[in-house]
Amino acid sequence: MTPTLLPGDLVLVRHGAAVRPGALVLARFHGQPELLVLKRALRPAAGGWLLASDHARAGSDSRQHGVATVAAVVVRIWHRGAGRPAESGVRRWLGWPVPAAPPDGL
Repeated sequence: MTPTLLPGDLVLVRHGAAVRPGALVLARFHGQPELLVLKRALRPAAGGWLLASDHARAGSDSRQHGVATVAAVVVRIWHRGAGRPAESGVRRWLGWPVPAAPPDGL
């Protein structure tokens, strides 16, 4: 499978949203808490979720890193390149300004 997200894509996440198998999530593996990843939720596991990479041959996932804690669920993706809305389109969709940089702590 090819990756769902490519460098430069924008994502909107919802903290506290219910995680469902198949959802794209923002998470941290228990064994690498300093690493923030976007992966596909597979199923709940003891203390978190098992996650999969959409690009299994090139990516890493719960097979290498174990269980992860999900921080947020991806609710919208804007792909870079042809057909990607301009930042003004993102602002219109959100109804508020898009920050120039990610918030501290991510």
